[in-house]
Amino acid sequence: MPARTALVVGGTSGIGAATAVRLAADGARVVAAGLDVASAAGLEVASSGLGESAGTGSRVEVRELDLRESGAVEDLVGSFESLDVLVNAAGIIRRGDEHRPEVFREVVEVNLTGAMRAAEAAYGLLADGGGCIVNVASMLSYFGGPLVPAYSASKGGIVQLTKSLAVAWAANGIRVNAVAPGWIATDLTAALQADPVASGRILGRTPMARWGTPSEVAAAIAFLTGPDAAFITGAVLPVDGGYLSA
Repeated sequence: MPARTALVVGGTSGIGAATAVRLAADGARVVAAGLDVASAAGLEVASSGLGESAGTGSRVEVRELDLRESGAVEDLVGSFESLDVLVNAAGIIRRGDEHRPEVFREVVEVNLTGAMRAAEAAYGLLADGGGCIVNVASMLSYFGGPLVPAYSASKGGIVQLTKSLAVAWAANGIRVNAVAPGWIATDLTAALQADPVASGRILGRTPMARWGTPSEVAAAIAFLTGPDAAFITGAVLPVDGGYLSA
């Protein structure tokens, strides 16, 4: 059976990069697209060593993508001959600055509109092979963030986009799900991790009392893209160490 082809938008760092490596380890041919491709070159090295255990052809190819550029994601998707998996993991946050309308607009453009553009661009290819989409939501999909209104609004929108596309595209054989990471140790949360007060408050509410890792979120994404999730669509899976339940 030929390897699946996966595109991870936002796949050059954080959760997206971990997802690209995980899907490659599971045997997929993966394109990780995003900014700062020079620092993401290690993804190819990291995944290339997985070939024997993951199956012939498993690899990560890194491509540059800026979702703020008109037509960029559409051109990228248009370069694929086939596509089985789309992961929308791109995200920016401008903590403390998102009340400014121009900053609000940019964050929503990348986090929410970018995911919709990627999904719409990939629709035909995914429908051809009964593919799937996994969007990356957030704990902030469920409650407000006073310093990050744009990030919170965009991630709330990701949940509703996921449900809407799941209903709209089920008849075409496309499953659409999302993960909602809790407090994960990535560059986006570096300032909070370094702040003893903020970190203590977060860990104090997290029943598992630790930060999550990108690879743990990637594992949940891999499940949702795989055959064991064949009858799951429109779901939002928290990966949060129990934070939402506390």
